[in-house]
Amino acid sequence: MNKSEFTRAYADRLGVTIKEAEVLVATFIETVTECLKNGEYVHISGFATFDLKDKKAREGVNPSSKEKVVIPACKSPNAKFSKSYKKLFN
Repeated sequence: MNKSEFTRAYADRLGVTIKEAEVLVATFIETVTECLKNGEYVHISGFATFDLKDKKAREGVNPSSKEKVVIPACKSPNAKFSKSYKKLFN
């Protein structure tokens, strides 16, 4: 399921138009993104926790030239699902 299919299913479930559902989905994503940019983490009880992980600089290999390169340190978004949410699938 891609984003537009998800939005359509969300609209059907809520009984709203697809345009309204697009706004709701976009607002959720923007809110989580802004919180992470501000150094906060987002915890949605019973679903997931979103945060940023610091990745250290490391050495990698350019696959086309086989040359060793240094991959710089960066921050990477991370989502960890709750135990109760994971239980729904097992």
